[in-house]
Amino acid sequence: MIRTFIAVELDPSFREEISQIQERFSGFDLKFVNPEIVHITLKFLGDIKESMVAPIAEALDSIMCEPFEARIKGLGAFPKLSNPKVLWLGATGNFETLHADVETVLKPFKFKEEERAFTAHATLARAKFLNKDQKNAFADVLKELKDIELGSMRVNKVLLKKSTLTPDGPIYETLHTVYLD
Repeated sequence: MIRTFIAVELDPSFREEISQIQERFSGFDLKFVNPEIVHITLKFLGDIKESMVAPIAEALDSIMCEPFEARIKGLGAFPKLSNPKVLWLGATGNFETLHADVETVLKPFKFKEEERAFTAHATLARAKFLNKDQKNAFADVLKELKDIELGSMRVNKVLLKKSTLTPDGPIYETLHTVYLD
C-alpha cells in the first residue's frame, strides 16, 4: 500500500517568501512544512494498492479544467484562530472547478468524500501545542500577515503524488502528471 494524494505544486519562486513567513512563526511549537514541498492538496486518497496507480492516473487524464491563473495570498489557521492546528497560505483561482473535476473523475473508485467545503490552501505548519499566551501571540502575528500576497502563478498541471512519511518529514514522489489544456 502506498499513501497518495492529488495536488497542485506552488511555483518555486514562492519558496523564499514561504520561508520568511515561517520564520515569523519560529517562536511557536510548530512543525513546519519544507518550503520546497508546500503544495495545494486537491484530494487526499490515503493508502492505495500500487495496482491502482495506473487506473487512477488514467481517470485523472480526463480532467476537463482549463489552465488558469491563481493568486497566492492570505494567511489563516484551521480550524479557527482561537485554536490553531494548521497554519495555511491561501490561494484563489479556478480551484473549485478543478477540485470538482478531480472528485468527478475519481467517483468510480469510491474514495471518501470530504465533508467540509473545499478551500484551496497550502499548509505551512501544524501546531503541536500552544498555551493561551502562545495562542494570543500566534493570533497577533497571523493578523499582521493575514493579507500577505505572494503573487500569481499559472496552474497548468495536476500531480498524483506518493507520500512516504519519515521522522524528518514526508518525502513526495510524483507518480503521474496531468497537463491541463
